[in-house]
Amino acid sequence: MASKKLLLTLDRITKDFPGTRALDDVTFDLYAGEVHCLVGENGAGKSTLIKILSGAEKPDKGELILFGKSYSQFTTSQAINFKIATIYQEVDLVDSLTVADNVFLGGELRNMFGIIDQKRQEISAAEIMERLKIKISPAVLVADLSPADRQILQIVKAIHRDAKIMVMDEPTSSLGFEETRALMDLIRELTSEGIGIIYISHYLQEVTEIGDRITVLKDGKLVNTYKKSTFSTKTLIRDMVGRNADEFFYKEEIPIKEEALNVNHYSKGDRVQDVSFTVREGEIFGIGGIVGSGRSELAALIFGADKKEDGELILKGRKITPSNPKQAIRHGICMITEDRKETGLFLDRPVVENIEIVNNELNTFLINLSTEKNHVSGIVESLNIYLSSIKQDIDSVSGGNQQKCILGRWLTTNADLFIFDEPTKGVDVGAKQEVYKIISNLSKQGKMIILISSDMPELISMSDRIGVIREGAMVSIMSKSEVTEQKLIKEYLGY
Repeated sequence: MASKKLLLTLDRITKDFPGTRALDDVTFDLYAGEVHCLVGENGAGKSTLIKILSGAEKPDKGELILFGKSYSQFTTSQAINFKIATIYQEVDLVDSLTVADNVFLGGELRNMFGIIDQKRQEISAAEIMERLKIKISPAVLVADLSPADRQILQIVKAIHRDAKIMVMDEPTSSLGFEETRALMDLIRELTSEGIGIIYISHYLQEVTEIGDRITVLKDGKLVNTYKKSTFSTKTLIRDMVGRNADEFFYKEEIPIKEEALNVNHYSKGDRVQDVSFTVREGEIFGIGGIVGSGRSELAALIFGADKKEDGELILKGRKITPSNPKQAIRHGICMITEDRKETGLFLDRPVVENIEIVNNELNTFLINLSTEKNHVSGIVESLNIYLSSIKQDIDSVSGGNQQKCILGRWLTTNADLFIFDEPTKGVDVGAKQEVYKIISNLSKQGKMIILISSDMPELISMSDRIGVIREGAMVSIMSKSEVTEQKLIKEYLGY
């Protein structure tokens, strides 16, 4: 990095919150044209470090050195003025406005009468996207964009504001194979223009591919910073969780029993087209495909969260075909949704209510608070959910622990079918191991599992069979013995 310009140094940063030290004497720097990846388990301190950089938090000790000048802290407005852009996992866009409107939001181009000049905004936005080889119409509504294009639009907004430093927080968590490749290409284009990028991801294959350097945090402390030629996935896992990769969980072979679920001819427009498959007791049936192929749409139809046009569901010889989630739950079907914050959690409510809500709905009209407390405390202990209290608001809990809270909600329902849609999305490598153990234990109990995942190694290692969805149709079903990443990619893309 000696030949590159130093943009930023966070020097010996310490930050305390009540009862915990989030950052302990951490130093981190960034050069122009560099991708510096930041990895660590949930709770390692990554988010706090980024909040300090973006002005959302003030460090207790240390200094921030930006473009050669020293500061004790930033405000959010200073961070923006200093050309620092943070691109969060939860996309911050206005759906009802166009792409161009979002790019210029807060700094609209106006004509001599003070009216927003829509045409000029579209032309300017198109120029930025053309320069970056991005093919998005500036006139389209954001509501009509794919998850991948929404992520990319956030980058376009940052470029419009002449960002010199970009922080990307889990940018590929909602993207499929093709979309991730396109984002990697865009990142290389940005660094070629001298932009420094701080890249945060739980996908270690990504960071080893895209990172020039990788810094590992654990329990608020800096463990190591590696240059490109000196790190590997095994090294990063060891630093992040304190043990070697070969000590991690691998799915054991579990006897599979009789066929017990029939999904017959499920359809809805061109999003889900005449999909049929079966699942046996104890089987993990994986579903793969690129983002937008119809995977999550199929899961929503099976769970009754969306209205189908055709199809029936037979569970253990009984035709049940739920038309809403309440019916699905009462028939022994549960679903862990892809977007836990949007459709899985009550963010302004405590952990105890988030875990117990289904149990209360199924079993009683009156809530016994003492029984509820004991029940939830038992779940929290058995799943190793790290909390200050079960009364803690769930939006203050880390992503991995939020996911385990959702799992805990369903584990006491005695359901027969578990639908997992991206169960380890935004979850650190240690928490992933625990999620895999939960799924495996359900399989041992003879439960049927539908596992939807964009993570190919996860899908291949956990599934007994894999069905591939392409353009709404189930185009193939492969056994575990015949699946490879290369075969899956070919099936995903249709060649």
